[in-house]
Amino acid sequence: MLKKGTVINSILTGSCPKCQEESMYEVKNPYILKTLYKMPEKCSHCGTVYKIEPSFFYGAMYVNYAVSIAFGVAFFVITHYFLQTSLTISFITLVVGLIALMPVIARLSRNIYINMFIHFDKDWKKHS
Repeated sequence: MLKKGTVINSILTGSCPKCQEESMYEVKNPYILKTLYKMPEKCSHCGTVYKIEPSFFYGAMYVNYAVSIAFGVAFFVITHYFLQTSLTISFITLVVGLIALMPVIARLSRNIYINMFIHFDKDWKKHS
């Protein structure tokens, strides 16, 4: 499933979308909030510039909204319909789950957003 060269690999691992040789983040752990968004200017392998234009990752906020809705619906459906909990418990689970996963969702959204604009290039060594 996480085969190198696939978009899903780049999104889930947070690796460079063009070469998928290294992480786009200086610190891999998203729960160290101080370094949640710290990224190098460009990939040290293929030279891809991550910040394509000023304020590029502001667009990831829209992706974040959609991903948060998807996670929220999943939390609610699992707790309310499969686990048969009350409506109150389901909403509490939804809120706590989204707060707990906020750093993961933030990075996942950035990964999805940058992969919309930069695609894997198996011949990146020839071009650099």
